[in-house]
Amino acid sequence: MNSDLRLTDTNAASDSQGRTWGLEGNLFWYLVGGLGSGITTFFVLIVIMKAGLLFSFGFALLPVLLVLAYIYGLRQGKPPGYDRDFLERILSGGGFGPQAPGACTHHAKHPLTPYEESTPGEPPSR
Repeated sequence: MNSDLRLTDTNAASDSQGRTWGLEGNLFWYLVGGLGSGITTFFVLIVIMKAGLLFSFGFALLPVLLVLAYIYGLRQGKPPGYDRDFLERILSGGGFGPQAPGACTHHAKHPLTPYEESTPGEPPSR
């Protein structure tokens, strides 16, 4: 074995997920899935259900538009996990964080005020 070889770590661009058609990372595959779903829906409506051309096109456009709204509204240019955080906030409400003014009246107005003095309806005890 030759011990004169020097081994060094290199940056093999593994930290970049790349871009395809201007979409970051693997968002291209979401678009391909939306287009495939739209084309399948279009042909199912035309061939199997004998629906009209304009209705079939309009209905098949829905999956594509939903995927585009998801990509550009919740993923493209946003931090990782933004889409999950947004949907979690919508479905289950706010998480740990400061309350909006007036939203919660049973907590202290100031962090150094004792809880007993901040309870509404009771005089402060001293």
